[in-house]
Amino acid sequence: MSLPPLQTVSTGLVVAIVGFFSSFPIVLQGLTAMGATQSEASSGLMAASLSMGLTAIVISLVTRQPSSVAWSTPGAAFLAVSLAPAGGFAEAVGAFLIAGALTVLAGLYRPLRQLAANVPLPLAHALLAGVLITLCARPFLALADAPYTAVPILLTWFVVGKLSRLFAVPAAVLMAVGLTLWGGAFSAPDHFVTQPVIVLPAFSLASVLGLALPLFIITMATQNSPGMAVLKGEGYAPRPAFFLSAVGIASILSAPFGALQTCLAAITSSLCAGADSHPDKALRFWSAVMGGVFYCLFGLFAALIISFAAAAPPKTLEVLAGIALLGVFANPASVALADAKSREAAPLHFSQPPQASASLGSAVPSGASSLVASPLCSPKNPNFPLISLSCSTGDQYEAHRPFHRPHTHRCNNSSSRHAAQLQRLGQYSLLHHGSPQYSR
Repeated sequence: MSLPPLQTVSTGLVVAIVGFFSSFPIVLQGLTAMGATQSEASSGLMAASLSMGLTAIVISLVTRQPSSVAWSTPGAAFLAVSLAPAGGFAEAVGAFLIAGALTVLAGLYRPLRQLAANVPLPLAHALLAGVLITLCARPFLALADAPYTAVPILLTWFVVGKLSRLFAVPAAVLMAVGLTLWGGAFSAPDHFVTQPVIVLPAFSLASVLGLALPLFIITMATQNSPGMAVLKGEGYAPRPAFFLSAVGIASILSAPFGALQTCLAAITSSLCAGADSHPDKALRFWSAVMGGVFYCLFGLFAALIISFAAAAPPKTLEVLAGIALLGVFANPASVALADAKSREAAPLHFSQPPQASASLGSAVPSGASSLVASPLCSPKNPNFPLISLSCSTGDQYEAHRPFHRPHTHRCNNSSSRHAAQLQRLGQYSLLHHGSPQYSR
């Protein structure tokens, strides 16, 4: 096997920087909300980084496809606004294990995979948007409570975002590091290499219904399915059974160390699979492999990152997590409210995201609202959405699985590459929101 081309090494580094530093604050908040101690959160961050790094290396080398892997950022956002289970972090770890096992089953058992794909996407995205909106408001609320922290971070994010949206959040993280060092409260950890902490899982019906099932559904709808759609859009042929089984097994193996779900990535997959990764399509898988290598390196030093987070000024993590999720929030909110036929059902989840707690009662209202809302957004509807994608030009497309003879759409803009690629798959009908319009 030849060495990876230099261009793919640099792309892999960019992928790891963007994937890790743009979302680790929300992962820390999610683990802490579940009752993790500092050492458990450090172990969880390390295990999640190693899990997605090693999984990306393995599946990319096996399939020769640029299969980028990530931790479940939407899942972490869900945890961050959920109540800690009665059994503490051990019960959350049990939920992580069950969510991973469900992902493996979805890979091995086609009917379960189809059932997960048939969850009404507006409702899944409304659930996610309801979770995210609370987190996205926190940076601006912090302007009143901690202006000396929030203003420099927000200004850095805004200015760098005007130059490169890709590096806006990593630049804000660097500003937060500078503020922490300026405050003088940082002290180096005893071990720069993170020490793993094993958490024995605990299980309860409340955590299954309130944590495991939402994590599985949210991650399937917003991470795994779009991740495979991105590869299809770039002309690859991902193997759902293998991909889902791989990330599910990785989730199971890493969960006892405190890691939340490992899943396929969408944004970083587009970086690895695009033409900027390498001119030769057959060599682009090296970008995902090298991204996995750098993920592993970042994970080994998670204890140092946790020490910075503990010494950071008040509200720092909330500000970083909020701005990291602003871009994520826009897509599920628009998908949840785009279709007029499901617009009445989506707000039931948008306004009342499920909360995980020690009691079974907290999980029941979410399930009841799903039963009420599902007929309003039925997969029998030919406009029932399956996947949503955002292309590099900022236009948003939704792919819909037809339940009748496929329609052929004509695009009035030849530059809409993602839409044209999905059309060629022959199994999706497309709706385009915004200009230019599609006509049948």
